[in-house]
Amino acid sequence: MNNQWLSILGLATRARKIITGEELVVKEVRNGNAKLVIVAGDASSNTMKKLQDKCSYYKVPIRTVEDRYELGRAIGKDARVSIAILDEGFAKKLLTMLD
Repeated sequence: MNNQWLSILGLATRARKIITGEELVVKEVRNGNAKLVIVAGDASSNTMKKLQDKCSYYKVPIRTVEDRYELGRAIGKDARVSIAILDEGFAKKLLTMLD
């Protein structure tokens, strides 16, 4: 997998178009603000199921990436398990790169 999506995620972070943290991500999905959810492949099965269920119910695309450290590094933070993209443009670009 090419890692260009990491820079797009970094841009989205600087544009303040992302939310991190399981509860906040679920809240944004519920409110209809999340355009894409990205989950770390090493997330707990409970977290993974919760996010997949919410995303399928609210019809929000969800993608899985390598691990929490890669996800955190992309946004300049420590390890992150889940990220919601709040901007349609960033979400579309990331979807093409992560598919």
